[in-house]
Amino acid sequence: MSSPVIVITGASSGIGAATARLFATEGYRVVLAARRIKRLEILATEIKEAGGEVLFFQTDVSQVSQLEHLIEQTLVHYGQIDILLNNAGFGRLIWLDEQDLEEDIATQIQVNVTGVIQASRLVLPHMIKRKCGHIINISSAAGWLAPPTYSVYAATKYAIRGFAEGLHREVKELGLHVSTIYPGAVTTEFNQHAGVDWQTESVAPKWFILSAEDIARSILRVANNKHRELIIPWVLNLVIWLNGHFPSLVDWVSSKYFSRDKGNPIVWGT
Repeated sequence: MSSPVIVITGASSGIGAATARLFATEGYRVVLAARRIKRLEILATEIKEAGGEVLFFQTDVSQVSQLEHLIEQTLVHYGQIDILLNNAGFGRLIWLDEQDLEEDIATQIQVNVTGVIQASRLVLPHMIKRKCGHIINISSAAGWLAPPTYSVYAATKYAIRGFAEGLHREVKELGLHVSTIYPGAVTTEFNQHAGVDWQTESVAPKWFILSAEDIARSILRVANNKHRELIIPWVLNLVIWLNGHFPSLVDWVSSKYFSRDKGNPIVWGT
Protein backbone atom coordinates (compact mmCIF):
# COMPACT_ATOMS: atom_id res chain seq x y z
CA MET A 1 0.00 0.00 0.00
CA SER A 2 1.19 3.53 -0.74
CA SER A 3 1.85 5.93 2.12
CA PRO A 4 -1.28 7.76 3.32
CA VAL A 5 -1.86 11.37 2.29
CA ILE A 6 -3.00 14.20 4.57
CA VAL A 7 -4.12 17.61 3.29
CA ILE A 8 -3.71 20.37 5.88
CA THR A 9 -5.29 23.80 5.52
CA GLY A 10 -3.84 26.67 7.54
CA ALA A 11 -0.50 24.88 7.36
CA SER A 12 1.86 27.86 7.38
CA SER A 13 2.17 28.12 11.16
CA GLY A 14 0.87 26.97 14.53
CA ILE A 15 -1.21 23.81 14.66
CA GLY A 16 -1.06 23.23 10.91
CA ALA A 17 2.73 23.39 10.73
CA ALA A 18 3.19 21.25 13.85
CA THR A 19 0.80 18.65 12.44
CA ALA A 20 2.63 18.60 9.11
CA ARG A 21 5.95 17.91 10.82
CA LEU A 22 4.50 15.17 13.02
CA PHE A 23 2.57 13.37 10.29
CA ALA A 24 5.59 13.50 7.97
CA THR A 25 7.64 11.67 10.60
CA GLU A 26 4.82 9.11 10.81
CA GLY A 27 5.21 8.29 7.13
CA TYR A 28 2.41 10.41 5.69
CA ARG A 29 2.74 12.29 2.45
CA VAL A 30 1.85 15.82 3.49
CA VAL A 31 0.06 18.48 1.44
CA LEU A 32 0.37 22.00 2.82
CA ALA A 33 -2.22 24.69 2.06
CA ALA A 34 -2.21 28.29 3.26
CA ARG A 35 -2.08 31.84 1.97
CA ARG A 36 1.51 32.60 3.02
CA ILE A 37 3.49 30.87 0.29
CA LYS A 38 6.95 31.79 1.65
CA ARG A 39 6.19 30.08 4.93
CA LEU A 40 4.95 27.01 3.08
CA GLU A 41 8.18 26.89 1.09
CA ILE A 42 10.26 27.02 4.26
CA LEU A 43 8.19 24.32 5.97
CA ALA A 44 8.23 22.11 2.88
CA THR A 45 12.03 22.37 2.69
CA GLU A 46 12.29 21.44 6.37
CA ILE A 47 10.12 18.36 5.87
CA LYS A 48 12.02 17.26 2.76
CA GLU A 49 15.38 17.63 4.49
CA ALA A 50 14.06 15.40 7.28
CA GLY A 51 13.19 12.73 4.71
CA GLY A 52 9.50 13.45 4.29
CA GLU A 53 7.40 13.77 1.16
CA VAL A 54 5.50 17.01 0.76
CA LEU A 55 3.59 19.26 -1.65
CA PHE A 56 2.39 22.80 -1.02
CA PHE A 57 -0.19 25.06 -2.64
CA GLN A 58 -1.00 28.67 -1.92
CA THR A 59 -4.63 28.47 -0.87
CA ASP A 60 -7.18 30.90 0.48
CA VAL A 61 -9.96 28.69 1.86
CA SER A 62 -12.49 31.48 1.34
CA GLN A 63 -12.01 31.02 -2.44
CA VAL A 64 -13.65 27.85 -3.75
CA SER A 65 -11.59 27.90 -6.95
CA GLN A 66 -8.40 27.66 -4.88
CA LEU A 67 -9.81 24.79 -2.85
CA GLU A 68 -10.73 23.03 -6.08
CA HIS A 69 -7.16 23.48 -7.30
CA LEU A 70 -5.79 22.12 -4.01
CA ILE A 71 -7.86 18.93 -4.14
CA GLU A 72 -7.42 18.38 -7.88
CA GLN A 73 -3.65 18.81 -7.82
CA THR A 74 -3.26 16.60 -4.77
CA LEU A 75 -5.08 13.82 -6.60
CA VAL A 76 -3.01 14.41 -9.74
CA HIS A 77 0.25 14.09 -7.81
CA TYR A 78 -0.63 11.48 -5.18
CA GLY A 79 -3.79 9.79 -6.46
CA GLN A 80 -5.45 9.70 -3.05
CA ILE A 81 -6.43 11.74 0.00
CA ASP A 82 -6.74 9.81 3.23
CA ILE A 83 -7.18 12.70 5.68
CA LEU A 84 -8.44 16.24 5.20
CA LEU A 85 -7.52 18.43 8.16
CA ASN A 86 -9.74 21.51 8.18
CA ASN A 87 -7.48 23.67 10.31
CA ALA A 88 -7.59 27.14 8.71
CA GLY A 89 -9.52 29.69 10.72
CA PHE A 90 -9.35 33.00 12.55
CA GLY A 91 -11.23 35.04 15.11
CA ARG A 92 -11.87 38.72 15.74
CA LEU A 93 -12.49 38.83 19.47
CA ILE A 94 -13.87 42.30 19.98
CA TRP A 95 -17.30 43.54 20.97
CA LEU A 96 -19.93 42.90 18.30
CA ASP A 97 -20.81 46.57 17.83
CA GLU A 98 -17.12 47.27 17.09
CA GLN A 99 -16.82 44.60 14.38
CA ASP A 100 -16.83 45.54 10.71
CA LEU A 101 -19.56 43.73 8.76
CA GLU A 102 -17.26 42.61 5.95
CA GLU A 103 -13.72 42.44 7.34
CA ASP A 104 -14.65 40.90 10.68
CA ILE A 105 -18.06 39.23 10.58
CA ALA A 106 -18.44 38.05 6.97
CA THR A 107 -14.81 36.97 6.71
CA GLN A 108 -14.98 34.88 9.88
CA ILE A 109 -18.04 33.08 8.54
CA GLN A 110 -16.48 32.60 5.10
CA VAL A 111 -13.21 31.18 6.42
CA ASN A 112 -14.36 29.29 9.52
CA VAL A 113 -17.59 27.81 8.16
CA THR A 114 -17.93 28.03 4.38
CA GLY A 115 -14.28 27.11 3.82
CA VAL A 116 -14.62 23.98 5.96
CA ILE A 117 -17.83 22.95 4.22
CA GLN A 118 -16.43 23.57 0.74
CA ALA A 119 -13.18 21.68 1.37
CA SER A 120 -15.13 18.74 2.80
CA ARG A 121 -17.59 18.74 -0.10
CA LEU A 122 -14.79 18.73 -2.65
CA VAL A 123 -12.92 15.81 -1.11
CA LEU A 124 -16.00 13.64 -0.49
CA PRO A 125 -16.48 12.20 -4.02
CA HIS A 126 -12.92 10.81 -3.95
CA MET A 127 -13.31 9.38 -0.45
CA ILE A 128 -16.72 7.90 -1.22
CA LYS A 129 -15.34 6.25 -4.35
CA ARG A 130 -12.52 4.67 -2.32
CA LYS A 131 -14.87 3.90 0.58
CA CYS A 132 -12.35 5.28 3.04
CA GLY A 133 -11.22 8.64 4.27
CA HIS A 134 -11.23 10.84 7.32
CA ILE A 135 -12.23 14.49 7.68
CA ILE A 136 -10.86 16.10 10.85
CA ASN A 137 -12.02 19.58 11.85
CA ILE A 138 -10.11 21.81 14.25
CA SER A 139 -12.78 23.75 16.09
CA SER A 140 -12.53 25.43 19.51
CA ALA A 141 -13.89 25.18 23.02
CA ALA A 142 -15.90 28.21 21.88
CA GLY A 143 -17.96 25.71 19.90
CA TRP A 144 -19.44 24.64 23.24
CA LEU A 145 -19.21 27.77 25.37
CA ALA A 146 -19.28 31.36 24.16
CA PRO A 147 -17.69 34.06 26.36
CA PRO A 148 -18.21 37.78 25.73
CA THR A 149 -16.49 39.12 22.58
CA TYR A 150 -16.71 35.62 21.07
CA SER A 151 -20.23 36.01 19.66
CA VAL A 152 -19.37 35.72 15.95
CA TYR A 153 -16.34 33.46 16.41
CA ALA A 154 -18.34 31.10 18.64
CA ALA A 155 -21.20 31.12 16.14
CA THR A 156 -18.81 29.78 13.49
CA LYS A 157 -17.52 27.08 15.83
CA TYR A 158 -21.01 26.04 16.92
CA ALA A 159 -21.81 25.78 13.20
CA ILE A 160 -18.89 23.43 12.63
CA ARG A 161 -20.10 21.22 15.48
CA GLY A 162 -23.49 20.90 13.80
CA PHE A 163 -21.93 20.41 10.38
CA ALA A 164 -19.63 17.66 11.62
CA GLU A 165 -22.45 15.87 13.43
CA GLY A 166 -24.64 15.85 10.34
CA LEU A 167 -21.83 14.88 7.98
CA HIS A 168 -20.75 12.05 10.28
CA ARG A 169 -24.23 10.56 10.00
CA GLU A 170 -24.26 11.04 6.24
CA VAL A 171 -21.04 9.17 5.52
CA LYS A 172 -20.41 6.68 8.32
CA GLU A 173 -22.19 3.87 6.47
CA LEU A 174 -19.89 4.54 3.50
CA GLY A 175 -16.76 3.75 5.49
CA LEU A 176 -15.78 7.39 6.08
CA HIS A 177 -15.04 9.12 9.37
CA VAL A 178 -15.65 12.68 10.55
CA SER A 179 -13.99 13.99 13.71
CA THR A 180 -13.81 17.34 15.47
CA ILE A 181 -11.25 18.54 17.99
CA TYR A 182 -12.15 21.32 20.44
CA PRO A 183 -9.02 22.87 21.97
CA GLY A 184 -8.97 25.47 24.68
CA ALA A 185 -6.24 28.10 24.89
CA VAL A 186 -3.37 27.41 22.48
CA THR A 187 -0.08 29.28 22.06
CA THR A 188 -0.31 30.13 18.36
CA GLU A 189 -0.43 33.30 16.25
CA PHE A 190 -4.21 33.33 16.68
CA ASN A 191 -3.93 35.84 19.54
CA GLN A 192 -1.98 38.30 17.39
CA HIS A 193 -4.84 38.64 14.92
CA ALA A 194 -7.81 38.51 17.31
CA GLY A 195 -7.84 42.25 17.90
CA VAL A 196 -8.11 41.99 21.69
CA ASP A 197 -6.65 44.81 23.79
CA TRP A 198 -5.68 43.04 27.02
CA GLN A 199 -5.77 45.31 30.04
CA THR A 200 -5.91 42.74 32.82
CA GLU A 201 -3.29 40.80 34.72
CA SER A 202 -5.55 37.73 34.82
CA VAL A 203 -4.16 34.97 32.65
CA ALA A 204 -4.80 31.28 32.11
CA PRO A 205 -2.61 28.98 34.27
CA LYS A 206 0.31 27.42 32.41
CA TRP A 207 -1.05 23.89 32.79
CA PHE A 208 -4.24 25.00 31.00
CA ILE A 209 -2.51 26.37 27.90
CA LEU A 210 -1.72 23.92 25.10
CA SER A 211 1.04 24.11 22.53
CA ALA A 212 0.62 23.55 18.80
CA GLU A 213 2.55 20.30 19.27
CA ASP A 214 0.03 19.16 21.90
CA ILE A 215 -2.77 19.61 19.38
CA ALA A 216 -0.77 17.86 16.65
CA ARG A 217 -0.35 14.80 18.88
CA SER A 218 -4.09 14.86 19.59
CA ILE A 219 -4.80 14.99 15.85
CA LEU A 220 -2.60 11.95 15.32
CA ARG A 221 -4.44 10.12 18.11
CA VAL A 222 -7.80 10.97 16.54
CA ALA A 223 -6.54 9.87 13.12
CA ASN A 224 -5.35 6.54 14.50
CA ASN A 225 -8.35 5.80 16.72
CA LYS A 226 -11.13 7.53 14.73
CA HIS A 227 -12.47 9.39 17.76
CA ARG A 228 -15.60 11.34 16.85
CA GLU A 229 -14.92 14.24 19.23
CA LEU A 230 -12.08 15.33 21.47
CA ILE A 231 -12.20 18.24 23.93
CA ILE A 232 -8.80 19.28 25.29
CA PRO A 233 -7.59 19.85 27.93
CA TRP A 234 -9.87 17.45 29.79
CA VAL A 235 -10.90 20.04 32.41
CA LEU A 236 -12.89 21.87 29.71
CA ASN A 237 -15.43 19.03 29.82
CA LEU A 238 -16.30 20.18 33.35
CA VAL A 239 -16.60 23.82 32.25
CA ILE A 240 -18.84 22.81 29.35
CA TRP A 241 -20.99 20.70 31.69
CA LEU A 242 -21.36 23.66 34.04
CA ASN A 243 -22.36 25.90 31.14
CA GLY A 244 -25.03 23.43 30.09
CA HIS A 245 -26.48 22.93 33.57
CA PHE A 246 -25.73 26.19 35.37
CA PRO A 247 -25.47 28.91 32.72
CA SER A 248 -26.17 31.66 35.25
CA LEU A 249 -23.07 30.64 37.20
CA VAL A 250 -20.98 30.85 34.03
CA ASP A 251 -22.57 34.24 33.30
CA TRP A 252 -21.43 35.47 36.72
CA VAL A 253 -17.88 34.16 36.26
CA SER A 254 -17.69 35.72 32.79
CA SER A 255 -18.70 39.08 34.20
CA LYS A 256 -15.65 38.96 36.48
CA TYR A 257 -13.22 38.50 33.60
CA PHE A 258 -14.78 40.24 30.62
CA SER A 259 -15.68 43.90 30.56
CA ARG A 260 -15.11 46.79 28.21
CA ASP A 261 -12.61 48.14 30.71
CA LYS A 262 -10.72 44.97 31.56
CA GLY A 263 -10.30 43.31 28.20
CA ASN A 264 -10.17 39.57 27.70
CA PRO A 265 -7.85 37.40 29.85
CA ILE A 266 -8.14 34.09 28.02
CA VAL A 267 -8.32 33.42 24.29
CA TRP A 268 -9.76 30.16 23.03
CA GLY A 269 -8.95 29.64 19.42
CA THR A 270 -6.64 28.13 16.88
